[in-house]
This record gives sequence, structure tokens and C-alpha cells, in this order.
Amino acid sequence: MKNLKKYLMLLLIIAPLSGLLISCNDEDDTTQGTSKVTVRMTDAPGDYDEVNVEVLDVMIKNNSDTSDNGWVSIGNISPGIYNLLDLTGGITVLLADNEVPSGLLGQIRLVLGDENTVVKDGVTYPLNTPSAQQSGLKLQINQTLQAGATYNFLLDFDVEHSVVVEAGGSGNYNLHPVIRVTTEATSGAIKGTILPITVQTLASVEVNGTLVSAYTNEQGVFQLNGIPSGTYTVTLTPDIASGLTVLVVENVVVVNGEITNMGSLTLP
Repeated sequence: MKNLKKYLMLLLIIAPLSGLLISCNDEDDTTQGTSKVTVRMTDAPGDYDEVNVEVLDVMIKNNSDTSDNGWVSIGNISPGIYNLLDLTGGITVLLADNEVPSGLLGQIRLVLGDENTVVKDGVTYPLNTPSAQQSGLKLQINQTLQAGATYNFLLDFDVEHSVVVEAGGSGNYNLHPVIRVTTEATSGAIKGTILPITVQTLASVEVNGTLVSAYTNEQGVFQLNGIPSGTYTVTLTPDIASGLTVLVVENVVVVNGEITNMGSLTLP
């Protein structure tokens, strides 16, 4: 049975003025005050029954300093274990929805616990996270938040490239997280439904030399998140056991802040 998803209701802890607020001598009025920020998590899954990740904390740093100073917990965390494979087909989990000080948002840090597991062919294995518990997963943002504006950040957890199996048949699974961070203001998404829905299919698109991919869920739905405005070629690769061939769809137009729905697509 899949783990019950919990939604993290996060309340921002405002740091002392000297730590987070920007001096009016250094910034103009557009970065004075607060900006609304939402942080959501989704998944581009791999071929597993479950990938369960324990989230302990979410932190932010309101400057570009690369040292370990200036981190502030968003606070009031409801820790939870999330099955990332539940977060497919456009489903996301809300991690934060708060007012934060305007100005430069340098980084977001996602801190994981040690109750992480992977289920493969019905067998549960520990999912080792070598550094996540100690220092957290640092995600570069480096975006200036304008006062009064809303920014929707999406953490796209790429399970297929994040779960690494040790060589030699030891059965050890290690988590080396690959997470893309995008904002609704600077990217869009591509969505579609693959027929027949019983055939697991990998949807992929190349974005500036990086391959963005996602499998279909049980309803045959896929969603490729964090795609900047432009025209793309979407490749749909069915499970080889199905006997179906690859479908390539060209000239798919993406607009920032919108979801391009390709509708129902039948595999040849």
C-alpha cells in the first residue's frame, strides 16, 4: 500500500532584520516589503513500485553567499514520508505558501531524514541518503523577488536519475538527488494522455541540451514541467514489451505560465 501523503503546511519564520531584510539604501522600492512564494514538489519517476522520501525541513537563504551562513527554517514543519511515485501526471504536493521578504532569494534547502526506502518488485530496500540529512539538498534559485509579486517554485524530483543501485548485486540503493527548480513565471509545462493507458510510456523533450522526461501514470497521463517558452519536439517511448513503436510529435508550443495540453495521443 502506498504511503499516505501528507501536505506540509509551512509558516515562514522571519529572521532578524539584519539577516534577511534588504536595506533601503541598497535596493529600490520594488524589492521592499514582501513577496508571496509557493513551493511545490513533483516527480519524474523511474521504474519502481515506490520511492519513499522523508522530508524534515525546508530552508531558505535570502542572499547569494555560498557559505553555510544565513539559512533560515521556514518553520512549523509537518514532517512526512512521501511516495514520489504518487506525484506524477501533474500531481504536486504543497511544501510552502507564505509571504517572504522581497529581494534576492539565493537558495532553497530541502532537508531529508533517514526513513527513506525504495520498493522494487514488491521488496522494500533502505534508500541511503549520504549527505541529505546533514546539510540538506541545496537548490540554486538566485532570483530577485519583487514586492507584491507571486512566485510559484516547483521542485521536480527526477527519480530515474536520483536512485543509484550499487554495482555487484549488493541490493544497496543510494539517493543522489537530481532536482530541477523552475518557476511558473519563467516556464510552462507539456501534458498529454497516452493510449492505450495500460502501456507505460516515457515522455521526453530536450531543453537547452538537458533531457526532461516523465513516465505516464496509471491513467496514462504525463506532464513535463519546467519547460521554458518555445517550440519543442516531444518523444513518446512505450515499454518495449508492448511491441508498440516510438511516437514523435513536433512543433509543440509552450508559453510561460501555461500548460500545453497535447490531448490524447495514440501509440502506433
